[in-house]
Amino acid sequence: MAILEQIIASTQDAVAQRREQRPLAELESQLHQRGADRPFAEALARPGLSVIAEFKRRSPSAGEIGSGATVEEIVAAYETGGAAALSILTEEANFGGSLEDLIAARDASKLPILRKDFIIDHYQVVESAVAGADAILLIAAALDPNELELLYHDAHALDLDVLVEVHDEEELESVLESVDPDLIGINNRDLRDFTVHVERTHQLLADIPAGKTVVSESGLREREQLAELERVGVDAVLIGESLIASDDPAIALEQLTGGHDADVS
Repeated sequence: MAILEQIIASTQDAVAQRREQRPLAELESQLHQRGADRPFAEALARPGLSVIAEFKRRSPSAGEIGSGATVEEIVAAYETGGAAALSILTEEANFGGSLEDLIAARDASKLPILRKDFIIDHYQVVESAVAGADAILLIAAALDPNELELLYHDAHALDLDVLVEVHDEEELESVLESVDPDLIGINNRDLRDFTVHVERTHQLLADIPAGKTVVSESGLREREQLAELERVGVDAVLIGESLIASDDPAIALEQLTGGHDADVS
């Protein structure tokens, strides 16, 4: 079984367990307790290349990541370093994350937060809103077009922005036809085998219609890479492992972007 299929299977089991522990109706009753809105899409629309700085504990490809700093310490450093938004990886079985990490990040930072997970069920959309996420990630490779469309509209109904992630031409064509999203993420990592090719962003960028906010994800470690992505029209980048693994994430982020304005030109 491919890595992605394993993750989806474990996600299905985890969602079923959480639904049993806290039924959907009980979860929905807590929606009114959500905090103030932090528009995610607007944060990526500022001049220059915006950075979505990610907190994750481990990955199937890299194993344990970082020195053991708390989520609060990491996201505070990201904010100091000039991040435009946060990504909090909440998948537990393979990445060691949790919704508690997202809640802690929201308490520790004023930045908008993307819940990064393998979202395959309406229940996860609702729990994202309840936990304080401002946006969710929907992965085209993990969903058929009908599922993606339903979850996309579910999220917007709850005032969540949606970053729709693609990896190849077929996925891009499909999502443009089904939901025509404003935010498109190009994952340079193939979720089937976790190989990374940064050229993937350049290959797909020409096929994305004007007016979309484009986010390049995975494999970005050098300032020169970011400068080139900004030059060709990418609006934002999502970076995690290289920042968490650094001695000082704030300084590492500033060095990648060239300062708080994230202008790497």
